[in-house]
Amino acid sequence: MINYNTDRKAQLVRVRERSAAKEPTVKSAITGREAVKDEELLVHDWRVARLAQFGIPQSLAEVYADHIDWHQVARLVQRGCLPRLALRIVR
Repeated sequence: MINYNTDRKAQLVRVRERSAAKEPTVKSAITGREAVKDEELLVHDWRVARLAQFGIPQSLAEVYADHIDWHQVARLVQRGCLPRLALRIVR
């Protein structure tokens, strides 16, 4: 069984670690853009995790996470389709 709360906490920790690694900058309009990029990164990482959960190799999940609907992949895999074939069908 998958604990989505644990996955979410791990993602938030990764984003915080990435943010902490950056040098502090002067507050400006760029701050809003950086927040959007952090959110986009969180969403991307979450999608990669979902695809990997259904058997898509990590490297392929990274490439396709923002370009396909992972729900479609999930439905196909749950109905017995091989993960790589499901990815090919959805692409």
